[in-house]
Amino acid sequence: MNAQDGPTPVNPVSTVRAVLPSLTPAAQAIARLILDDPAMVARSTITEFSAISGTSEATIVRTARTLGFAGYSHLRFALAAAVARETQQRLVPGDLGPDDPLTDVIAKVARAESEALADTAAQLDPDRLGAVVEAVAGARRVDVYGVGASGLVAADMAQKLMRIGLCSHSFTDAHLALTSATLLRPGDVAAGVSCGGETPDVLALLKAARKAGATTVAITNNPRSSLAGLAEHVLVSAGRETVFRPGALASRISQLLIVDCVFIGVAQRTFDASEAALRATGETLGEFLADTRRRGR
Repeated sequence: MNAQDGPTPVNPVSTVRAVLPSLTPAAQAIARLILDDPAMVARSTITEFSAISGTSEATIVRTARTLGFAGYSHLRFALAAAVARETQQRLVPGDLGPDDPLTDVIAKVARAESEALADTAAQLDPDRLGAVVEAVAGARRVDVYGVGASGLVAADMAQKLMRIGLCSHSFTDAHLALTSATLLRPGDVAAGVSCGGETPDVLALLKAARKAGATTVAITNNPRSSLAGLAEHVLVSAGRETVFRPGALASRISQLLIVDCVFIGVAQRTFDASEAALRATGETLGEFLADTRRRGR
């Protein structure tokens, strides 16, 4: 990602954390300093930061552009604004500790998830979202791939699309998923969900779907990941994983926000068919539940 690829990151810290694994060693050194002390970076001139980081000014500028900023001064401004928003709390909420009281657990989890939702919504490009919506709305079939916590997101996307009459499936068996991906055709859609964008199973499935001619979509925190590189359309989520939040609450909730936006967009574009499908499935489920209750008496 560079400054021309999309909107300026709203939360520079979450952006840095997401792309850190895919940066060069020199850029990683700069990124870790941003994560460790964003206020210090915001205060430092490029000459000062070059001395602190042990990297050249040119490397600092390139790294800032890689992160989605026009240059180092733009990055400093974003960091300063982010620090200013946090007058009484750290820029990033503290990780959950083994001795944290439940009151702190509630506050930290709620804040992490709220920030993930806000950051995802702010950086979700309407044009990119619209392209995905158009592809899904016109697809003969939609495959959604995810493993672990991302598999839950994939299942949610598939069942939502199925409720409005689309042929959509998620998979827990990699072999079955690979079979399905191989049989996709041009005009079909394959979506891969992965927080870091490097899950081997999801990469293999999206690669197979792409080879078959399907339109490929990535939902990931890392716009520089291998998954993003395989996809025609990339929707970037926000949120991070920690020791006590593996498979991450914040990452999952931000991915679900993207799924909901895709679902609503598709339902809007296929309104008559979607409304009829929702009404029909709702009536069928209602009749089933009523019959089940009667049998249970």
